[in-house]
Amino acid sequence: MDIPQDDFIRSNRRKIINKYRFIDQGFCVKIPDMTLIMNYRYRIYPDAIQEQTMLHWLEISRKVYNYALREIKDWVNSRKCSLDYCSLEREYIIPADKPFPTYYAQQNALPKAKKEFPLLGQAPSQVLQTTIRRLHEAWNYFQNRGFGFPRFKKFGQMKSMLFPQFKTNPITGWQIALPKVGKVPINLHRPIPDGFVVKQARVCQKADRWEVIITIESEVSIPHAQPHGDALGIDLGLEKFLTTSHREFIPRPRFLTSLYRELELLQRKYARTKKGSANREKARIKVAKFHNHIVNVRKDWQFKLANHLCTKEGIGMVFVEDLNLKAMSRGMLRKHSLDAAFGQFLNLLEWVAKKHQVYFLRVNPDGTSQTCPKCNTHTGKKELSERVHRCGECGYETDRDHAASEVIRLRGLQLISTQGLCGIENAYAVGLPGVEEKSPSRSEAKSRKRKTRNAKS
Repeated sequence: MDIPQDDFIRSNRRKIINKYRFIDQGFCVKIPDMTLIMNYRYRIYPDAIQEQTMLHWLEISRKVYNYALREIKDWVNSRKCSLDYCSLEREYIIPADKPFPTYYAQQNALPKAKKEFPLLGQAPSQVLQTTIRRLHEAWNYFQNRGFGFPRFKKFGQMKSMLFPQFKTNPITGWQIALPKVGKVPINLHRPIPDGFVVKQARVCQKADRWEVIITIESEVSIPHAQPHGDALGIDLGLEKFLTTSHREFIPRPRFLTSLYRELELLQRKYARTKKGSANREKARIKVAKFHNHIVNVRKDWQFKLANHLCTKEGIGMVFVEDLNLKAMSRGMLRKHSLDAAFGQFLNLLEWVAKKHQVYFLRVNPDGTSQTCPKCNTHTGKKELSERVHRCGECGYETDRDHAASEVIRLRGLQLISTQGLCGIENAYAVGLPGVEEKSPSRSEAKSRKRKTRNAKS
């Protein structure tokens, strides 16, 4: 029988069931605990002194990041040796028994560095510690993928800093209290929900504004969305952004390409300015504001579209294609593919579906436009100019994208019937008979065979 939400939370408060982390209005990650962590983004209005202080801290964090990265690169380069010659220009004098500069080693070296460089003492110690942690997260990500070595950050490239903990609630009325900064006015456009505690805050610098991302936490549990109700298949494309199996056609807004001429003019003005001048900084801010406007408009439109699809009457399941986004971003239509931001939309749709308790599943996209949804007959490869699906076996005729969305819907239903309605733990086709481990998504970056030598502590 159905258990009321309050009784369910009270009866399972001490058990370790599920933990969902909602990352910046994006996707959610399941980790074993019974805590709900969400991020709320607000705009803040620091005065001139507070803004100058935070800019100074960002510059200190950038120097700490680059210094720690320099230590890692020197250690890695000192372990490289050419077999046929030695360098006559330089020689590393790092001892052979010196361990790899780990996160804990570099973090413990901060107090000693503050005595040698008093400038580091002007920034909060936890901000510098989280900066080093940020570097080692990038390093570990590089080790897992095999490519993407962390890079040095130029002046002005450090855009955010993290305050990892607070003794008391930092939000008082319409102000937020930041360590060593003081109370900063905040636009609290939506209040913190009851039962949530503020855990940390990340301050971000945008083109012409400052924002804070507040992480809140509560001991609640959200059950998995199970397949129910009507199923909706979704096909994505460039001619029409979205086509559903219910014959709904959504045109694709051209967020960037429609304003590309204006962007070219702004970038041309920026390129003609003198490096280091005030006019160059003004032109850079105009370009950054233009890009921020496009990003905000695109994300707002995609959020509204995702809510529209998940709140339809009777819809309990949503099936989409597991697209190879990396290949699409490198193809002939890469500019239009990146402008459409299919990956961002799929992540937002998955997050909104979980919020509305709608079952979400990604299916194999291969051959969706070459299969008849009525008789399941292979109709052959179609040219991009051919926009109508015609089946020579059963005579079914419809729009090409609509036929593909129907095929996606049927594939999703087939996966559910194969898996069963219980025990589904993720959004991919996992748990099929004869399959032992889950297959990664096509949109995820695949690791290379040749990897950099693992660091030994």
